[in-house]
Amino acid sequence: MHIKVKRGWEMPERLATPEAVFLNRRALLGASLGMAAASLAAGPASAAVPGEGTGAVKTADLYPAKRNPAFTLDRAVTPERYSADYNNFYEYGTNKTVTPGSNALKPQPWTIKIDGLVEKPFEIGFEDLVRKMALEERLYRHRCVEAWSMAVPWTGFPLSALVALAKPTGDAKYIQMQTFLDKAMAPGQRAFFYPWPYTEGLTMAEANNDLAFMVTGVYGKPLLNQFGAPLRLAVPWKYGFKSVKSINRITFTAERPKTFWEGLQASEYGFWANVNPAVPHPRWSQASERVLGTDERVPTLIYNGYGAQVADLYKGLEKERLFA
Repeated sequence: MHIKVKRGWEMPERLATPEAVFLNRRALLGASLGMAAASLAAGPASAAVPGEGTGAVKTADLYPAKRNPAFTLDRAVTPERYSADYNNFYEYGTNKTVTPGSNALKPQPWTIKIDGLVEKPFEIGFEDLVRKMALEERLYRHRCVEAWSMAVPWTGFPLSALVALAKPTGDAKYIQMQTFLDKAMAPGQRAFFYPWPYTEGLTMAEANNDLAFMVTGVYGKPLLNQFGAPLRLAVPWKYGFKSVKSINRITFTAERPKTFWEGLQASEYGFWANVNPAVPHPRWSQASERVLGTDERVPTLIYNGYGAQVADLYKGLEKERLFA
């Protein structure tokens, strides 16, 4: 007898938004874009969906991708008008309303460099990379270290597929990811006190976990600039700052990378950054989170609710600061 054990974040299928309804909503929004353009320009960003799907428009024919039913949610998807207008992207400002500034990001053409401990370093264009992969949509929870959260329909492919393409050697223990470095395109990078470019990293075991996801789209279309077009990471069991945006270099290394926020304030933002409600940030509690687009404050779950899938990754590492 085959017994299906539900994952910690799953909800009953009868409560999920039917795919046809989701796609009809996308079509309706697309048809109304022309009428909404004037009001969007004149009114506040929160009055409509801010930004355009400018990331990799040459791959627009790949969207919307089929939803993977193995990745569902215990809460409603955050409406796009909220999640797309509340972002951390320090390359374009230190507040949350980075959408206007991020319009300066040019996500095409875009090249990703793969180097370090691999059989043969190479560079690949974003469009070529995406067309090598089988895109799918996944519903993920996203928990920021600042104690707010959202639920997002990401489109992309497993990070493990990129690892396989890169062919790392047996000496590779970590994967380091960097965003672009272009002070003309990103004014925030002119701030000398930040260790640009933005750098993040995972162990090879984390990178090959099924949840680790390379994101190319959101809400059924190519990735919006403010979300980190054209390519970003999503690791939903970790705090959001681990999900590096606008990736253009991936390096396989034997040494643990020193990450952006760790370089700034290691006592508050460590390498692991796994979600744990019982471990407070030095300046605030992590016991609960504010859900974007609602008046709700809900309890935070260890590993953001994905413990059954990732807790085994950290056996034997109890002396590490796994939750900061």
